[in-house]
Amino acid sequence: MLVSLHVHIVGDWLYRMRRIMATLCIAVLAVFAGYRVVFGANGMMVYKAKRAEYLRLQQDLADQNQRHQELQNQVKALQSDPRAIEREAREQLGYVKPGETVLVQRQPKPELRNASTLAENQSKSPDK
Repeated sequence: MLVSLHVHIVGDWLYRMRRIMATLCIAVLAVFAGYRVVFGANGMMVYKAKRAEYLRLQQDLADQNQRHQELQNQVKALQSDPRAIEREAREQLGYVKPGETVLVQRQPKPELRNASTLAENQSKSPDK
């Protein structure tokens, strides 16, 4: 008798709570689905990262196309324009015309003695 009463009470409670339990199950499923949509393998976070990479690659492609166009123009100029050929010869090969004077600016040499003395002084001084 006690068991049947207990089963009857539990059955009554489950019958009254069926809507609340169904709502909770649907809510848990919705939260799980939402998590998967945002953080899953093809979720919004992955989409945003891939979109940013796509835009960066598009910009890189545009930059490379511009550089390619500049190089094509330079090649065409070197094939047909004698001034462009002369300019490249002067810049890359150091050619000069007869009678021209070339000025070369010397770079100051690093003083090895001072650099080694400075390194020795730094190694001898205690770090505080």
